Amino acid sequence: MKEKLNYISIHVKTKRKQNKLTQPELALKAGVGLRFVRDLEQGKNTLRMDKVNDVLRLFGETLGVVELDREKLILNE
Repeated sequence: MKEKLNYISIHVKTKRKQNKLTQPELALKAGVGLRFVRDLEQGKNTLRMDKVNDVLRLFGETLGVVELDREKLILNE
């Protein structure tokens, strides 16, 4: 089953390409498995946050909390 791309998957793939890294190179530098990098870039919904942060750290980034508009969320339910 194909996963839905999300902002993180698109962001990581874009950053990897900007830094001229292959998926295997990114996995090695981040200390994660190649399968993890592939899952991340394909938008898998269930990934370990610590490993996502290992990848993002290479780009000087980390996961964080983002405030959402609660009114919109309630209306869209």
